[in-house]
Amino acid sequence: MARPKAPELTERELEIMRVFWDEGPMTAQEVRDQLHQRGPDLAYTTVATLIRILSEKGFVEQTNSERPFVYKPIRSFDDVSNKLVNHLLKQVFDGSREKLLVSLFGKQRLTKKERAALEAILKEKKQ
Repeated sequence: MARPKAPELTERELEIMRVFWDEGPMTAQEVRDQLHQRGPDLAYTTVATLIRILSEKGFVEQTNSERPFVYKPIRSFDDVSNKLVNHLLKQVFDGSREKLLVSLFGKQRLTKKERAALEAILKEKKQ
């Protein structure tokens, strides 16, 4: 019996979504070519199957009716990343933002850029 599809993204699906977020609408072959440039060399059929699954899950949609089919992301990076972080927060850190922050920042020093970004976020939240 086949395992049910996970409602959220698998690691491979996330790699494909990154291509869509970076490049915009593409065919399965274009996604495969982009993935190959970034590292993983997947078979066309594997990429096409993953895109079909992403479509079924509501992450991408087909934009045309003739071949080659073009797909575009319909879930934004911000939406997906926020859901993943919130899931991580609940599942790993029992909902504790403090535990998450300690895990992120407690073991190494922040760079000046990271410190400035964090300070900007905290100032913005105060207002």
